[in-house]
Amino acid sequence: MGEMVFRQVDLSTEEVDALEARYVPLTEAVRELVAATILSNADDDVVAEALAAVREVTAKLSASVETDHSGVNYNGAGRSWNWGNAGSGERNAIAPPIDLKTNPDGSTYADLVLGAAYEGPPGHVHGGVSALLLDHLMGVTASQMSRPTFTGTLTLRYRNPLPLGPIRVEGRVAREEGRKVFVEASITGSDGIALEADGVFITPTWSPSLEATQN
Repeated sequence: MGEMVFRQVDLSTEEVDALEARYVPLTEAVRELVAATILSNADDDVVAEALAAVREVTAKLSASVETDHSGVNYNGAGRSWNWGNAGSGERNAIAPPIDLKTNPDGSTYADLVLGAAYEGPPGHVHGGVSALLLDHLMGVTASQMSRPTFTGTLTLRYRNPLPLGPIRVEGRVAREEGRKVFVEASITGSDGIALEADGVFITPTWSPSLEATQN
């Protein structure tokens, strides 16, 4: 197994927030570019012009790249960030545009719109994208933003096709047993509940909060 590195970085929370705010609009613009690439009927000249422009911008951004992955980072105040996360990374245009919210009882939810980039069956969300969303949501729900957790098992029940467009994802902790956190979740679209899931998430033995989970 490759080494998993959680890096402590000497940045204030204000500095982290400022960096995030710098790149989020770029991420959103790249998502728009992906959708336009999928749906456009532009002629050869326009496509060639767009290709040259994208390559030029990519070269400018790549000039300051120092590593092949972004990893999980945190500062001394407990602020963590994982901007490259495939499920939610603020700087990852491939990731679905999810912004998770946490209720006072610890349950989580998000409202988002999935467009052409996430299509599987015609006009509907790819089942793998739905699974990615729930795996991410359930992991965050299990961790409660206070401890690392890893997916142990994930069981999905596809009840109905999920149309592209507005959706809601929801998750809650059902119970805990030692290092195991049992989570339930669902995705609802315009036709009602499309997908339900339950999973077991594991708190690693090296987690600082492990003792608390055993009390």
